[in-house]
Amino acid sequence: MGTRAAEIRELGAEIVAVAVTATFSQMAFAKHLGIDFPLLSDWEGEVAEAYGVRYTSWRGHRGVAKRSLFVIEPTGRIAYRWVTDDALVLPDVDDLVAEVRTVGPGSR
Repeated sequence: MGTRAAEIRELGAEIVAVAVTATFSQMAFAKHLGIDFPLLSDWEGEVAEAYGVRYTSWRGHRGVAKRSLFVIEPTGRIAYRWVTDDALVLPDVDDLVAEVRTVGPGSR
């Protein structure tokens, strides 16, 4: 998604990433990949749990979040949800961009 971030922003959306990792790890990850949007730490997994994307156990790790994407309207309604149980599967960003177009401008 990082390579399409500018396009998504031009459609009026904000991008925020949330991961069940420590902030210092995320800072290094963002710097290494040149990510220019906020990476938020969900260290306790509360956000992953609330969105229904928390593994009970994945490859021996407990409380890890599933790879997922959401488009959330300004009202808070989830307009698009993509989740995979296989963390090695990447989402189709074209589908995400199409949904952001559907939601329209002002999703900031």
